[in-house]
Amino acid sequence: MDPIRNPYSPGAGSPPPELAGRDRLRDQIRIAIERIKRGYSAKSVLMVGLRGVGKTVLLDRMRLDADAAGIYTVRIEAPENRSLPALLAPQLRQVLLRLDRVEAAKNLARRGLRALAGFVNGLKVKYNDIEVGLDYDAEPGLADNGDLELDLASLLEQVGLAGRDAESAVVLFVDELQYIDARQLAALISALHRCSQAQLPLTLVGAGLPQLRGLAGEAKSYAERLFDFPTVGPLSPEEAELAIVRPARNEGVEFSAEAVAGIIEATRGYPYFIQEWGKHAWEAAHESPITVEDVREASITAVAALDESFFRVRFDRLTPSEKRYLRAMAELGPGPHRSGDIAQVLNKAVNLLGPVRKTLITKGMIWSPSHGDTAFTVPLFDEFMKRIMPGLE
Repeated sequence: MDPIRNPYSPGAGSPPPELAGRDRLRDQIRIAIERIKRGYSAKSVLMVGLRGVGKTVLLDRMRLDADAAGIYTVRIEAPENRSLPALLAPQLRQVLLRLDRVEAAKNLARRGLRALAGFVNGLKVKYNDIEVGLDYDAEPGLADNGDLELDLASLLEQVGLAGRDAESAVVLFVDELQYIDARQLAALISALHRCSQAQLPLTLVGAGLPQLRGLAGEAKSYAERLFDFPTVGPLSPEEAELAIVRPARNEGVEFSAEAVAGIIEATRGYPYFIQEWGKHAWEAAHESPITVEDVREASITAVAALDESFFRVRFDRLTPSEKRYLRAMAELGPGPHRSGDIAQVLNKAVNLLGPVRKTLITKGMIWSPSHGDTAFTVPLFDEFMKRIMPGLE
């Protein structure tokens, strides 16, 4: 098969050729944005799901949808070592400069830029990673208290007011939200709450690992009333078949029914893995249709590729004690598992393993579906751990 025409695109955030099974969620976001644009209420949305379900791809597609509808958008990915003010300030400046070009919103956009100057000046010493150009002098008393919760609320209020005068809306698209510091997440939620109370056309569409629900609730008790938390999960068999078959069909290539079933079984319906298996099945095949034998050959190279990239990049960030903890989880199967059962495999007291478990949650490797339970955030990671660490040591 011609490798140049291979339609599958495994990669971090790479858009798949067929975004199957996500239309309902895209429509939910479209409706929410249109509602706030017209002055109606709508909750912000925090999408949660495991690694490999396509949250980043979906977030980017939703942003493109909003851009096409004339909405002012901000796109942020939250790393583990940057402050929220440092991430937001440059992006909000770009939005305010765009709003400044709209005659009806000019005055409030410029006031927003003065609020941004006060925000940066008030917090620059506390968060010494803020780097942004300032277009106007600060207005005394406007978002310059040096208190993130107060100042961020004032700043987003000014952005929302400018968006309203422009007869549009401003949407913050934020990925990997679970990495934002708890106090900074609380400030963001508080600011969004203030904009919602004032019926301003500013909202958040975020994405993160499943623990984001709990983190938001711990940050602010009213988070469950401010946000919807849709789960982004694996595709149904019908959706997975569409994601496999349609890209190849567009190139004049078919899959046998047995080959499709083989890929769905191997990938469990996770979109990232579907792209990986699709790519390698295409490379293994010599002609159309792609057969189950091609898929069996592809499974060997697909697993090897995942081991060297998708899985290995996460494994290499772990300490020896963290690796042993995950290997003990893998010994018990995919999970979730009780903390006591994991401790029993390691022959240690549960309380002694608490710090390791906590750091693994912080690193986004595991999460707690319910009190005392622990599960992998990366699908199929239990199988990888057994391959890379055949024994507990």
